[in-house]
Amino acid sequence: MKNILKNFGKLALLLFMVSSCQEDDKTFGNLDAPKNIQLEYEIVGKDAEHPDGDGSGKVILKATAENAVNFKYLFSDATSQNAPGGVYTKTFTKNGVNTYIVTVIAFGKGGTASNTSFEVTVFSNFSDPEAITLLTNGSSKTWYWAAAQPGHLGVGQNDGDVTKNFYPNYYAATPFEKAGSPDSSCLYDNELKFFVENGVLKFELDNGGKTFFNSAFLGVGGGSGSSDLCLNYNTSGVKTVALSPSESLVPADKKRGTAMTFSDNGFMGYYIGQSTYEILELTDSKLVVRAVMGGNPALAWYHTFSNQPPVQGGNEPDYTNMIWNDEFEIDGAPDPTKWSYNLGAGGWGNSELQHYTDRADNAVVQNGVLKIIAKAESFSGSNYTSARLVTENKFEFKYGKIEVKAKLPSGGGTWPAIWALGENYATNPWPACGEIDIMEHKGNEPNTIHGTLHYPGRSGGNADSGTTTASNVSSEFHVYKAIWSPTSIKFYIDDQPAFHSYVNSPSTPYNSNFFLILNVAMGGTFGGTVAPGFTQSAMEIDYVRVYQ
Repeated sequence: MKNILKNFGKLALLLFMVSSCQEDDKTFGNLDAPKNIQLEYEIVGKDAEHPDGDGSGKVILKATAENAVNFKYLFSDATSQNAPGGVYTKTFTKNGVNTYIVTVIAFGKGGTASNTSFEVTVFSNFSDPEAITLLTNGSSKTWYWAAAQPGHLGVGQNDGDVTKNFYPNYYAATPFEKAGSPDSSCLYDNELKFFVENGVLKFELDNGGKTFFNSAFLGVGGGSGSSDLCLNYNTSGVKTVALSPSESLVPADKKRGTAMTFSDNGFMGYYIGQSTYEILELTDSKLVVRAVMGGNPALAWYHTFSNQPPVQGGNEPDYTNMIWNDEFEIDGAPDPTKWSYNLGAGGWGNSELQHYTDRADNAVVQNGVLKIIAKAESFSGSNYTSARLVTENKFEFKYGKIEVKAKLPSGGGTWPAIWALGENYATNPWPACGEIDIMEHKGNEPNTIHGTLHYPGRSGGNADSGTTTASNVSSEFHVYKAIWSPTSIKFYIDDQPAFHSYVNSPSTPYNSNFFLILNVAMGGTFGGTVAPGFTQSAMEIDYVRVYQ
């Protein structure tokens, strides 16, 4: 990286006063317009080899003036920015070497003002045309809060710990968390419109007249207190959106590399005193952004948006027609017309400890239940055995309600799973094929149930996951359920409300056939350490039912 040379162009400008009141005022004192404006500017990366900068398009502006209490910059690219201290870093984004007119307005007491303009020439080589297309659908697109998604609003740390500074590890909103109170429900009224006008990316926020304010900024909306509130605050007006390289410490594989800066203090629905948002994820149907909180750079807020309006409860299809089931009524081996086995060791990249077999010692139907038994025993080089049953090539389906009534194994290191995998995994390798984990449980964390989705950008340890707790999962049967539709995937246990939700759309892997999998793993990246003295334990399944 080239060193940034601080070559400052200094302009000492004596300005005509736009307005001047010579009479004394008992409130404001002498209302003289600001004068003697001085401006320093630094073109980032400017040196002998790069006289117009390093391609970032950044110019650091520093303005001072006698009698000035505030400053504002106006730029010929149709953007503007308030700069109370006179300092602002502007990113010019038009590709190539371009000359811009910069107007600085110095405000004095009582609204008096003076201004002047100058030209700056700067080089920019950043572009992200795909982002513009995805944001606008090529012309115009409206985005909404993905309220059904856990963590659609969240906050986390912003520091050098790259293992934690890319997700909301401090707080993540539950699905529709803000819908239950008039103090917060205005958030879900937001409509965020991105569009292209004369080749320039634009933005308009329609919030119905109310804005959800972070408690640190209630004063901006005329409020006060210690809790976030919805306040009357009009956000109408078109903003210009400048794209630039993102510069946070978020790991490269966790972000797009593009940041958005909104003109005129524009913001994305939740007021946190920030106008610049880093894009972490952007598809046809999903937008995830990260923004450092204004005035508190130790915190980063995360927002997730969808191209579908939030509908609590939704209008999901009524999946009541059972199209496939196994009630496990015949003792012996699992029904070979419905199930086959995956065999082998290693857990397909999960560092699992068991060897999967097709023996009755590991999978058997007895007394109306299927038992998948994990055992501590030496077998083909492994210290544990178990079974993994699949419906691949026997039953595959798209969309529906899946219900499995099961009692889970106990003991540290056990890892039972009820899940589904995209049937095209051979030609569309995981995670592109998609995975739906209806239920996973760690014996090392008893009674915590995981519902998880793996797909491009959200797989492995960064999977799209939610958890809930249930009582006595290893001694009592519970019904684990997922409802999968063209618009959502929701996870349930028994008759409780959904504990995890996902917004489905045509661009995701969840619009093709999947098959079912039942297994008990041992140890591995998820199961963890196997308890000393473990001998055996089983997942017992009363039934598996699929409805459409």
